Amino acid sequence: MAKLLHIESSPRKARSASIAVAKEFLTKYQEANPADEVDNWDLWSTSLPEFDGATIDAKYQILHGQDHTPEQAAAWKGVTDVFDRFNSADKYVLSLPMWNFAIPYKLKHLIDVITQPGLAFSFSPETGYTGLVTGKPITVIYARGGEYTSSEQMKALDFQKSYVEFLLGFIGFTDIQTILVEPMLAPPEVAGAAKDSAKQKAAEIAASF
Repeated sequence: MAKLLHIESSPRKARSASIAVAKEFLTKYQEANPADEVDNWDLWSTSLPEFDGATIDAKYQILHGQDHTPEQAAAWKGVTDVFDRFNSADKYVLSLPMWNFAIPYKLKHLIDVITQPGLAFSFSPETGYTGLVTGKPITVIYARGGEYTSSEQMKALDFQKSYVEFLLGFIGFTDIQTILVEPMLAPPEVAGAAKDSAKQKAAEIAASF
């Protein structure tokens, strides 16, 4: 039995295009894999550690190869608990809207918590950075108002997909599948057709994920 983690980062819920496509994916996935566990992680109902005070000090103790104080160790446990939930999955679905050409701050908060030395990556002067979250597939569902694949000028404004793909690669992911849900701010008939197309692609990927 495998565990699939869906990281949900839109607050719009029933009105969210990214969640709608993710739900189609999860439905088809569960039909194909009824024994698997599915963990839905709603970032808007999750309390994540603040990265200040003893927590940031604990990170730099690790970077400098030094031991934690009791206060730092307690703060760092909050970070490792979040990472352990993330890392416990065998497969991932990440669904997100575009906010200001990039990603929602709730998702950025999660990224900043889990992307830590000794957890998501390692570093050595000889080999540089090495991602530690390896051998796991992920499907990323990007919802956007415009058509950011329509021209080089539009692609240059896309800090949503480019950032997520860079970060996933940095922490070790190599099996990354993409579903684009765009343009969601187009007239209803165009946006509706785009969403339907994305749902179809989601169902196809999920059947063999």
